[in-house]
Amino acid sequence: MEKAGKPAVSPSVDTVKNGSYQPLSRPIFIYVNAKSVDKPEVKEFVDFYLNQAPKLTKAVKYVPLPDKAYALAKSNFAKKKTGTGFGGEPEVGVSVEELLQREGKH
Repeated sequence: MEKAGKPAVSPSVDTVKNGSYQPLSRPIFIYVNAKSVDKPEVKEFVDFYLNQAPKLTKAVKYVPLPDKAYALAKSNFAKKKTGTGFGGEPEVGVSVEELLQREGKH
């Protein structure tokens, strides 16, 4: 089915990962309070979460993010980057990697 001149997109791992299958898919992010980022237990949790997420998402039948997205998330956390890459409006075709590379909005 075509809507508003846009071709229909079938749900698949690839179309979810590349951002073209929306709005019925969305990434799940965690946000860490800037005051808590230096706490050892918070760092340990985030490291565990990002290292285990690809395996655990498959176990619960979610679609894992691309490997580059996990690497960017780890880098953002290490740099203590805060905020979100979302601008408040749905953006079809925007990859998770693009969101993670944006300047964070607060």
